[in-house]
Amino acid sequence: MMSEGTKLLLIAFSMIFTENYVLVQFIAICPFLGVSKNFDSCIGMSGAVIFVMTLASAVTWTIYNFLLEPFGLTYLQTIVFILVIAALVQFVEIVLKKFIKPLYKALGIYLPLITTNCAVLAVTILNITEKYNLLEACIDGATAGVGFGLALILFCGVRKALERAKPPKCFEGLPITLIAAALTSMTFMGFAGIADNLFH
Repeated sequence: MMSEGTKLLLIAFSMIFTENYVLVQFIAICPFLGVSKNFDSCIGMSGAVIFVMTLASAVTWTIYNFLLEPFGLTYLQTIVFILVIAALVQFVEIVLKKFIKPLYKALGIYLPLITTNCAVLAVTILNITEKYNLLEACIDGATAGVGFGLALILFCGVRKALERAKPPKCFEGLPITLIAAALTSMTFMGFAGIADNLFH
């Protein structure tokens, strides 16, 4: 039987490396490609996503277990979760607009796009399907956000290198970016074996 501490470590490792939403599951590719051009934007977007994912995990878990399930309203799960995520993103947007205007302007359209970021919805649904407790759900949300941020920051470095490269004309722009994203995602496949040996 796996101890609680080991289970939390497994959840964290999985969300950051072996089940990384961007580089392994190919979820949330739009903000990944859009924001990864600039390092400061990557850091800002990562912080916003970590905050939204963690808080959304806690709030949606509480709503599901204390409201939806007891009253037989689980069929409303997806709608309620989307509304919670939208409200949290609005809160982040208001805070950034008031206190960190340069970051708000740098993120631009990608900040409200967190509302439609399927990775945020995916992590809230995963918490329910895996029957995580509140702590596990919060760890899952936070580390999924960290994994998203890690993917952004790594790929930002790759894109900086691409700016100095001279690919063939037919690969310039989006094609070489997608090829680089595919190669970056392949590097994360090696973590699967590490997880098996560490936690099983």
